[in-house]
Amino acid sequence: MSDSTHIPTHYHLVGDIGGTNARFAFVPPGAHRPTALAKYPVADFSCFDDVMARLLADWRELGLPEAGPDKTCFAVAAPPHLDTISFTNSPWRFDRALLERHLQRSSITIINDFAAVARALPALTDSDVEQIGVGTSSAGAPMVAIGPGTGTGVATVVYDSNENPLVIGGEGGHVDYAPISDMEFDVLKRLRARFGRVSIERLLCGAGIVNIYQALGDIRGLPAELISPEDIGTAAQHDNPLAAEAMAMFFAVLGSSAGNLALTTGAMGGVFIAGGIAPRYIDLLRRSDFRARFLAKGRFADYNTNIGTFVITHEDPGLLGAALHLGERL
Repeated sequence: MSDSTHIPTHYHLVGDIGGTNARFAFVPPGAHRPTALAKYPVADFSCFDDVMARLLADWRELGLPEAGPDKTCFAVAAPPHLDTISFTNSPWRFDRALLERHLQRSSITIINDFAAVARALPALTDSDVEQIGVGTSSAGAPMVAIGPGTGTGVATVVYDSNENPLVIGGEGGHVDYAPISDMEFDVLKRLRARFGRVSIERLLCGAGIVNIYQALGDIRGLPAELISPEDIGTAAQHDNPLAAEAMAMFFAVLGSSAGNLALTTGAMGGVFIAGGIAPRYIDLLRRSDFRARFLAKGRFADYNTNIGTFVITHEDPGLLGAALHLGERL
């Protein structure tokens, strides 16, 4: 291991902990962007204590300060204000005492993962996004992120009177789902029979793709043989009819939900699609009714016309947002 005695202190640690992967990075003194440290699949670790032990071993293996980070910010796919952090789509749990045991000299901040994504929005460049349709992003106006991934995240960034960004988090992925087309109503009937209440997350996530696909198979009287969202997305790209219909509905519902958020938040700064699904299947998204459904708001269709919609292609905006939250001038 490298001698760390000459390495400056005030290295910071940031983490983006989701339902599938946990990504970590460090922020060196004077750096402009976080530097990748580690990526751990959730399935590889039975508990978060093991994650922290491995993380600090990797930290020291890179020759970073033996004393650990000066500041830490973890963005989590869970309500961050509770004493015990329990993940909606993961078996991991931890509390502040566990973190303090591993990060003895570090100040610790925990924020929602989509609050971190929203905090990153003003720092994204043209190379970090791909625009879908027309529309603009007005400087200083509210911006909103929605992200279908393991679950569905939603958060907004607004600005105070000094033009400082302020993040409004929440659990917007759990609002009620409102179908538009007759087929979406038929899908909803099947999801209600299965789940009772149906939120947008029942459709707008990886498991949601499977839910839509299976419901359409039942409606069409066709065998729904594919069992993973990756298999369904790939089959759709190869023109499998049932998979293609499922992905088309997924992106149509995403467009409706994104349009609702634009109306609710006045997001003249743009609506940004985060998470891993949209970038992976951006060809299907571009061919879908996403933008048409974003605009289909009746008397307020013109309101949404000038609002830009963007897919985030930045490798991990959550880490960038967590670093910004710590006050780094990135």
